[in-house]
Amino acid sequence: MKYSGIKFLTLTLLVILSGLLSCSKDDHDHNADPGKVILEFEHVFGPAGLPFSLNKEFTHPRLQENMTFSTFRYYISNIRLRDLSGNWWSQPESYYIVDAKSVNDAKIKMNEVPAGTYDAIEILFGVDSLRNVSGAQSGALSPSEGMFWSWNTGYIMLKAEGTSPASADGTFAFHLGGFSGPNAVPYKRIFTFNGESFEISKSKSAQIHFKANTARLWHSSDGLAVRSKQHMPGPVAATMSKDFYDGVVFDHIHK
Repeated sequence: MKYSGIKFLTLTLLVILSGLLSCSKDDHDHNADPGKVILEFEHVFGPAGLPFSLNKEFTHPRLQENMTFSTFRYYISNIRLRDLSGNWWSQPESYYIVDAKSVNDAKIKMNEVPAGTYDAIEILFGVDSLRNVSGAQSGALSPSEGMFWSWNTGYIMLKAEGTSPASADGTFAFHLGGFSGPNAVPYKRIFTFNGESFEISKSKSAQIHFKANTARLWHSSDGLAVRSKQHMPGPVAATMSKDFYDGVVFDHIHK
């Protein structure tokens, strides 16, 4: 009788423990459901941070040249997020075009981000060398996007077009690319959110807000009166693109 009582008590405890573990596992699985991160690029013009838009005339603060943009778009890729333990998560097939034509076109939506708390993001501005030589592709890398030269020269990493009275023919067109050698355009940056962090789960998302200064294309380059076209890889493309990428800054996080 005594043995039967102990056996019954043991079985009862095992059932209770099993139930608790089951609940704990269910809670964990629920909390571990992935969430969403949105990257928002707010485009501005010049050190005063003037709101940027296409088809509006701006005066470049350094060059004192008037310019009106009809196109401003660029690639970002290979996005990674760092958690509080220092581990990096890489988003699969992470290739996007940021387009300044509208607020929505300048937003990148990242779904299926693993649950966790993150304190840094790594972004490659441009397209990595492997994808530049991988043949016809789809999505943001499709040649139909108008951001591809040829199978030999790869992707246009940044495209800026428009009109200006400073240019000899009244127009400008900068197609900046090149993926190999000392003048490679792709440029990796890590942003650390000024010490902030954000939590991602099924019920929690975050929107990371950046500011991108379009005037930085001419931060250290000749004005449109000297050069209004660039369609080939080389030192000019590398300098102009890097000046712009360096001018992208983290602003705040919407949680």
